[in-house]
Amino acid sequence: MSLTDRTKSDIETGGFSRRQAWGLFGLLAAAVFAWLVFSVWPDWLNAVLISKKAFVSAVFNGVTLAGLYFLVASGFTLVFGLMRNVNLAHGSLYLLGAYIGYVVTQWTGYWLIGVAAGFLVLALVGVLMQVIVFRRLEGDDLRQTLVTIGISIVAADLMLAVWGGQTYQLQTPDFLSGALTLPIVTAVRSNGALVFLTYPLYRIVVLVIAIAVGIALWLMLNRTRVGMMIRAGVDDRAMLSASGTNVHMVFAIVFGLGAGLAGFAGVVGGSALSIAPGEDVRYLLASLVVVIVGGMGSIPGAAIGALLIGLAEQIGLVYFPTYGVVLTFVIMVVTLAIRPQGIMGRA
Repeated sequence: MSLTDRTKSDIETGGFSRRQAWGLFGLLAAAVFAWLVFSVWPDWLNAVLISKKAFVSAVFNGVTLAGLYFLVASGFTLVFGLMRNVNLAHGSLYLLGAYIGYVVTQWTGYWLIGVAAGFLVLALVGVLMQVIVFRRLEGDDLRQTLVTIGISIVAADLMLAVWGGQTYQLQTPDFLSGALTLPIVTAVRSNGALVFLTYPLYRIVVLVIAIAVGIALWLMLNRTRVGMMIRAGVDDRAMLSASGTNVHMVFAIVFGLGAGLAGFAGVVGGSALSIAPGEDVRYLLASLVVVIVGGMGSIPGAAIGALLIGLAEQIGLVYFPTYGVVLTFVIMVVTLAIRPQGIMGRA
C-alpha cells in the first residue's frame, strides 16, 4: 500500500486504519462481554435479560456446543472444504459412530474403548467410501452429491432397523461426571452471600477436547510433511503425483481422518446430549453452515464458524425461542453477502 493510499484509508476511518478500527471494536466488545460475565448485575439488567444465570448459562452452553459442532465440522472441512469432495453422508457417519460407541461401551463397560471404537470404525468406513465411491467420481460434484444423499438415506434406514427409534444416552465415567463451581457470580442473596455458577464438568471437557483437536489439525496441515502433501494434492494433483507421491493414498487417509472425527464426535456428542434418529441431519446442516461461514478448508475458520453458530443457537433458544433457529441462517446469509468465501476462506 502506498503512502497516499494509507493516508486516504486512515482519513476515511477517522485516523485509524481498517485493521486498527476492527481491533478497537474487538477490544470494546471483549470488555463489555467480560463485564457481563464477571460483574454483579444491577436490577434493571436482570429485568432486561431475564437473569444473569440464564445469560451466562446460555453463553457457556453455546461455547461448549460450538466445541461439539467443531469436532463434527473439522472432519467435514477436511473432506468438503479442503479436498472438495461433496459428502452429504457426513451426518450419517456422526450418527453411526455414536451408535457404535454406545454398543461397544455397553459391551465392554469402558467409555474410552467406545470412543476409540467410534473413531477407528468410522475411519475405516471413510477409507472404503473414498476408495469405492469418491475415487470413481473425482471432479463430478453433482454425482457425488446425489450418491452421498442416497448413501445417507440408506444408512438412516439401516440404523433405524438395527437400533430402533428410541433415544440412547452414553454414560460417561465417574471421573467426568459431576459439576464444577466456576468463579462467576450469578446472584447475591439477601444476606449478602454470593451465588456462584455450577456447570457440568463433561461439557467443559468437550470444549477442551475440541480445542486440542483444532490445534492438532492446524499443526498437521501447516507444519508437517503430510499436511504439505495434502495441500499440494488439492492445488495441483498432477504435479504431486509426478513427484512420486501416491495421491490416492493421501486422499484416502485424509478422508478416513475426516470420517473418524465424525465418529469420534458422535460418541462425544452422544455422551453430552443423546443419540436418536434425525441427529444425522441436524449435524450435517450444522457442519455445512459452519464450513460456509468459517471458510472452506480453514481449521481456524471452522472454529470461528462453530463458535458463532453455537452461541447464536443457544442464546436464541433463551431469548428468541420461536426464531432461534433462524439466527444461524441469518449469520450464514450475512457472511455470504459481505464475504462470500467465508470469514477465513481464500478468495
